[in-house]
Amino acid sequence: MPAVIWRAAVRLIAGNRLFAAALVPALLLRADAELGYRWQSWFNDSFSYVNAAVTLTPDTSRPSGYPVYLWLLSPFHSYALVTVSQHVMGLLVAVMIYALARHRFSAPAWVAVLFTLPVLYDGFEIQLEHLIMTDTLFLFLAMAAVTLILWSPRPSWRACLAAGALLGLSSVVRSTGLPLLAVFAVYLLVIRFPRRRAAGWRALVACLVAFLVTFAAPVLGYEAWYKSAHGQFTMTESTGVFLYSRVMTFADCSRMSPLPVDLLSLCTTTPPAQRPVAQAYIWTNVSPLDRFPAPKFSPAVNKLAEQFAIKAIEAQPLTYAHVVWDDTVRSFSWGRSVFPNGATYDEYLFGYHSVSAPSSPYKGYPSDAAYYARGNPATIVVNPFAALIRVYQRYVWLPGTVFGLILIVGLFGVVRRWRRAGAEALLPWLCSVALIVVPAATAKFDYRYVTTAVPFACLAAAMAFGRRSGGGRQASGTSGTSGASGTSGTSGASGTSAAGVGVHGTGGEPGGAPSLPRRVPGGGPGRGTADAGHDQRDLAPDAT
Repeated sequence: MPAVIWRAAVRLIAGNRLFAAALVPALLLRADAELGYRWQSWFNDSFSYVNAAVTLTPDTSRPSGYPVYLWLLSPFHSYALVTVSQHVMGLLVAVMIYALARHRFSAPAWVAVLFTLPVLYDGFEIQLEHLIMTDTLFLFLAMAAVTLILWSPRPSWRACLAAGALLGLSSVVRSTGLPLLAVFAVYLLVIRFPRRRAAGWRALVACLVAFLVTFAAPVLGYEAWYKSAHGQFTMTESTGVFLYSRVMTFADCSRMSPLPVDLLSLCTTTPPAQRPVAQAYIWTNVSPLDRFPAPKFSPAVNKLAEQFAIKAIEAQPLTYAHVVWDDTVRSFSWGRSVFPNGATYDEYLFGYHSVSAPSSPYKGYPSDAAYYARGNPATIVVNPFAALIRVYQRYVWLPGTVFGLILIVGLFGVVRRWRRAGAEALLPWLCSVALIVVPAATAKFDYRYVTTAVPFACLAAAMAFGRRSGGGRQASGTSGTSGASGTSGTSGASGTSAAGVGVHGTGGEPGGAPSLPRRVPGGGPGRGTADAGHDQRDLAPDAT
């Protein structure tokens, strides 16, 4: 059996040499991150996730699917296991992009590999995988759902069943998975719209029902768990609070009359031009929400905040559209500015020191983060590994402008090649757009939301170069029919598949290995956008 597995692995690598060559350095970079920042990096939200994991109590401000994942790994008392698994998920996302582009849509090998590079080599992607945060798990689950739906030209009800479950799980990890339900539903209607009256409608209904039922299962199960802990059948008590913070950057109570008396206390007299960023209206004392009794994330406060936000949007729809547009366009800036503040920006960098865990004694340990690891939860910064990945992140990352260009390529493929791979490319393209627009519309802009949107745009762009039709017609040079099973359309020693990809050899596509993303023009590793393309903070020198 080991010999059979070894021979299969050799054939797999031989048939995908270019991707294998790109995958190995990406794996080494992630190993360097683990060795340099042992064994995790912290974000300010990380500690609430760990608290929810050790207490197994859903958080009121954000979904707690990720803490359940931490809880499942908690018997090992290892943050290394968490971050290693997240790095593996990041690599698997690239594998899914490559597999779909190359083997499902017959894109040239160099194209399929090229569009995996932002996932494999973006320094901010690697750092995000190393954080105790929801984003990598969410990305992996959502991309797996997309892969299952796209793997067949006309997905079966079984594929819809599995994809719905994965997308439902992603929604309890991060709430931005919920709007993707509409994207998937539209796609399934477009792809499976009946061409034959009776059989076609039955297949469409079966696929939609299977998808919706399995999507609802984890969401409803989570809401039942939340009700058992907090008495409300919902996912959080924060949707209204976050929407309130979104509108408070422009809301003018004088234009919202008549405003109910119970909402007047949510107004502010500060002129819009002098107001802070949206998140300040949740997490700082400038927020009128602090006028209400604690906790801030409670049913009463959340309901009032939502009512206020809806009235603000109704009174100033164009202003609301303008702020959403501004935050969406921010995703496509060439450089990374310090946003929303220096402290938050620094947590997206491989820094010189660990973020300290807040003191919250738990079962004899100084914090719940220490209890989870049964030891010191601080990140140990070890050189030269830390210095290498820190400098790497400074220069190798995907500018927002390039992300915008990738989206344009994907959109071109959707429109220009609609009858071939264009219709299928609509799914990942809309997912990418939704993942940057929905947060801007309901809460605020954040760089990590952009990072999780990029892989879907890359997949759509790679599919724009695909040579196989959406209906399963063969690429040139092959014969036979291709169905959901992916059976071979030709026979012979070379083992050419229906996608025109050599199983026992290389794909036969011209072109050498693509280069890594180029360094941003500029000087050495100083601070500012002139040398690195994104702002660098002044941090203390290494202690080691």
